[in-house]
Amino acid sequence: MSSPMSSQLSMSLPSRWLATAALIVIAAAPFGAGAQERTPERRVPSSANELRLSYAPVVRRATPAVVNVYAAKTVAVRNPLFDDPIFRRFFGGPGAPGGSGDQVQRSLGSGVLVDAEGLVVTNNHVIEGADQVRVSLADKREFEAEMVLKDSRSDLAVLRIKAQNERFPALEFADSDALEVGDVVLAIGNPFAVGQTVTHGIVSALARTEVGITDYQFFIQTDAAINPGNSGGALVDLGGRLVGINTAIFSRTGGSQGIGFAIPANMVKVVVASAKSGGSIVKRPWLGARLQAVTPEIAEGLGLKRPSGALVASVTPMSPAARAGLKTSDLIVAIDAQPVEDANAFDYRFATKAIGGSARLGVIRGGKEVALSVVLEAAPDTPHEELVIASPSPFQGARVSNLSPALAENLRLDPSTQGVVIVDITAGSPAQSLGFQRGDLVLSVNSAKIAKTRDLERVAGQQSRRWSITIVRGGQQVSVELRG
Repeated sequence: MSSPMSSQLSMSLPSRWLATAALIVIAAAPFGAGAQERTPERRVPSSANELRLSYAPVVRRATPAVVNVYAAKTVAVRNPLFDDPIFRRFFGGPGAPGGSGDQVQRSLGSGVLVDAEGLVVTNNHVIEGADQVRVSLADKREFEAEMVLKDSRSDLAVLRIKAQNERFPALEFADSDALEVGDVVLAIGNPFAVGQTVTHGIVSALARTEVGITDYQFFIQTDAAINPGNSGGALVDLGGRLVGINTAIFSRTGGSQGIGFAIPANMVKVVVASAKSGGSIVKRPWLGARLQAVTPEIAEGLGLKRPSGALVASVTPMSPAARAGLKTSDLIVAIDAQPVEDANAFDYRFATKAIGGSARLGVIRGGKEVALSVVLEAAPDTPHEELVIASPSPFQGARVSNLSPALAENLRLDPSTQGVVIVDITAGSPAQSLGFQRGDLVLSVNSAKIAKTRDLERVAGQQSRRWSITIVRGGQQVSVELRG
């Protein structure tokens, strides 16, 4: 027997909706008055203050410390037609329209003032290669800025505003480890160069480690609208404190699709502290062990319920890891009581520790929990010889260096590796055109083992029509054959 309401619905709805309507009525009927008790109260605001609830106080506090960063670099432009003397005869020299010359490329991003004396944090990719950098404040004042420190591993850079006797508004750092999924955050920057803009959202996820943007894969994910031009801008909490530096978006269109990533403030603190101390590079603790991800197969072999932690693949003799007693096949599951989900998470946690003192590692060894204390010290930067290969060869234009523990750490190479590594490549050089990259480790050339930079310089200076080269890239050994 149906209720009057269900009869009425049956008469007024098409037949395909009848089953759904009946389900709705049956599901709703038993609750009666109880459903009303659980419904949130709806009422007219009782005061003007309730109508004024707003993020405006947070915005007023934070926006003066968020700046626009304008970077410019000069690049040489060459028209290959001017290599032809006949073409030059009829159409003029390099200064002719369409000929060779210099062109200024400009980029725009955002930045955050983190010190009243004018230190600005932005993304390294915003100012990479810039000859000139200018900073525009929220109050429309503009200043030139100088480079203090660049850290490509974290994609962060620190600038200093050139101004005498000026005090600037600066944001306070928050503890980004205290963030929780669901916390409300505001993103402030200059998207699409339209001017300073504020968007809001929540923390969608924490500790994103498979993004592939920087060496330290550990990002705050937010659905606050972030677009091109927001890079280097602030992600702030409702206290107006800096929780992250906006750095990338996931997008199929080039615009915001609700998936943005920010570098956590605790990583930013490390870079800023190095800049304040006068360093030109960021010194981080050195573990001296190569870690790898735990696959489902490895987890099953270790008797784990799920794949988590960072597995020790190798340990460098006399390193902090070795002195702490860390061994191959140990599974690191925590650092200073913070859980370690994977190798990327450990890298981030360890890299944000201050040099000096020690950290406590939670390790599973042979099915048992072990606690180890590892000293927090920088990697030894033993003297290493650098040189640029000038001889006509596949390596011409490559700057190479003997590998030290500090350089191996900086380039994310196996700390036990020795040899010669490419640290830079001249633009337009044969080495660049052939695809060599920074971080390539040269093992052998034409069957000659390469142990020192002078070895590579000597072999590269030998005229040859055939080049047999073996390198290591991304942990994989690659051999190529080239003919002149």
